[in-house]
Amino acid sequence: MEYIFGHKNPDTDSVTAAITLSYLKNQLGGNTIPKVLGKINKETEFVLNYFNTKIPGYLNDVKLQIKDLNYHKNFYINKYNSISETYNYMMNNNITGIPVVDDNNKFEGLITIKNICHELISGDFSYLKTSLHNIIDTLCGEIVNYVDDEIEGTLLTATYRSTTFLENLTLEPNTILIVGDRHSVIEYAVNSKIKLLILIGNQNIKPEHLEIAKKNKVNIIKTPYDSFHTSKLIGLSNYIGNLIGKGRVITFNENDYYEDFIVKSNKLGHNNYPIVDKHNVCHGLLRITDINKPNKKRVILVDHNEENQSVLGLEEADIREIIDHHNLGSLTTNHPINFRIRTVGSTNTIIYSMYLENKVEIPHDIAGLMLSGILSDTLALTSPTTTEDDKIAVKNLTDILNIDYNKYATEMFKAGTSLEGKTKEQIVTEDFKVYPLEDRNIGISQVFTLNVEEILKEKEKYIDLIEQYRDIKNCDIIILCVTDIIKNGSYFFYTESAKNVLENAFNIVDIYQGYYIGGCVSRKKQIVSAIMDVIK
Repeated sequence: MEYIFGHKNPDTDSVTAAITLSYLKNQLGGNTIPKVLGKINKETEFVLNYFNTKIPGYLNDVKLQIKDLNYHKNFYINKYNSISETYNYMMNNNITGIPVVDDNNKFEGLITIKNICHELISGDFSYLKTSLHNIIDTLCGEIVNYVDDEIEGTLLTATYRSTTFLENLTLEPNTILIVGDRHSVIEYAVNSKIKLLILIGNQNIKPEHLEIAKKNKVNIIKTPYDSFHTSKLIGLSNYIGNLIGKGRVITFNENDYYEDFIVKSNKLGHNNYPIVDKHNVCHGLLRITDINKPNKKRVILVDHNEENQSVLGLEEADIREIIDHHNLGSLTTNHPINFRIRTVGSTNTIIYSMYLENKVEIPHDIAGLMLSGILSDTLALTSPTTTEDDKIAVKNLTDILNIDYNKYATEMFKAGTSLEGKTKEQIVTEDFKVYPLEDRNIGISQVFTLNVEEILKEKEKYIDLIEQYRDIKNCDIIILCVTDIIKNGSYFFYTESAKNVLENAFNIVDIYQGYYIGGCVSRKKQIVSAIMDVIK
């Protein structure tokens, strides 16, 4: 699976590009999901509603998580399994520890080879708490008389002479007796209503004794082993859950970050870590040796190629492809990728050409999203960034949609440029981008509106706000560009540190707050490029 997403502070072109590219990739056999890195603006909301398209899911980061590691998924054992079965499971899978779960896969504890060895040396060999099924499996046994499956009691082996045994030993209802062909002892046992009778060497029981056992509800099994091996093995039939200690076991969640796991595991020094979810359901076992080759999240970037404009943790992801129409940024990869960057007005123009190249039919809603992205980024083909390719794409997409793109663009801009209900902070940060130039960070915010007066009448408050954002955004200078869609020009507000830069960039003798530059509407082609020329 691959995530496709645009830049932070998503605009219409970046959001629609993620959706339209994802559709194309999936039509070609891919498995992609479009995502957004933040709250969509009103214009994009209008577009998605207009073409009945769901908002892509939010992607917080692409940092490595536990779920990206090749850990032992679904490796756990039920607490009612035997010690023997647990040990064999660990040996067969070359692991030294295993999470123990209940019948609902809820995590109960961790068992290691060390725990089992301790039990074999220091455990209580006289007591058994397990199931008849476990005993039969451990002893390669066979049922002679079945009463119930839950077996709990004191183990006893009939090693004395029969007379000595009968005269000196009292059998209780919870006795588990191992015996050979001592029929007097067997008769005594079934009459005493013991819990379980184990016949060694596959000995048979007399019919009359079996009838008594059935009447007195005595479980009976037989095993091919002799008394020595039976006594030695039967302890391994105990429930593995009996070995769970009371100490706290360190677990991790699948969604925990890889870097956090590394820090904690280095301090703890353990080899095995159960993986559980927020409901304490166990998903498997993570060993230290499982962390060497993580499955990085696969991502495709659209409408940007700067790391500081992208998702958190991008350096930990596997970038597969970039589709963009901006200047080349500082982003690097550790292997070759598909990188499309063209001097067109919109990322969707590039994606439109990809549909044509691959001969994939463009559905109505996808055509609408493409058209919206192109119209948004080119200001309905009036921006200086507009190219002939953009115009051709708009012409062909409107033919599919059978709409008047100018009329539609007016509705779209009207919905998107309304400042109603927005705080000044939202207005400044909604379309804010940081550009690293030389040893400085330049922050440029652009606001498109049909009502510039709303901002001009409170310009002092906006100037104070962007001065505050210098530290918040870690920028040397910040420029707020308020673009009047009707007049096709922009008003400039700036931090004091940007005054000389703007004067040199636009050849202005004495710029002032709210300075208007006619025809200046493109941040990418007119503002950023002009600033780069005077700084570099």
